Amino acid sequence: MEKEAREEVKRKFIEFLEKKDFRITNQRRVIIDTVFSTDEHFTAEQLLEWAREKDSSVSRATVYRTLPLLTESNLVHEMDFGKPYKFYDPNYSESPNHNHLICEDCEKIVEFDSEKIEAIENEIGDKLGFTVKSQNLQLTASCDTLKRKGTCDKKSCS
Repeated sequence: MEKEAREEVKRKFIEFLEKKDFRITNQRRVIIDTVFSTDEHFTAEQLLEWAREKDSSVSRATVYRTLPLLTESNLVHEMDFGKPYKFYDPNYSESPNHNHLICEDCEKIVEFDSEKIEAIENEIGDKLGFTVKSQNLQLTASCDTLKRKGTCDKKSCS
């Protein structure tokens, strides 16, 4: 995401918080900056770690209270891949109709677009008399690197 687009998304989220009468604390600003300065998908604990690298006073509670607000604002998308924790997509506002493939071994997440999937959603929408506004496709896979080498550099796989 370009710097201008990042600043615009941050501004939208701050306006969203102000409309809900939430304070814009320093901790929350660090979280906002952290979320919108990455293109990587992340977990709540990863966000906490990254935010604390910028400001050690960021609390776990503030991260966990801010994430639902980020998803409610539709600027970040929460994804459930069947793990005991959720992943968050900071690119959602820029590209709400992209798809995800997640490796069950190393948890690498790859975004992709597909003209075929878009054609299918248009075909289904036309047949049923609807205009599709969004779709969400998540695929799980196994790591070819792990199969080939016995290890994966993305994460220590057991």
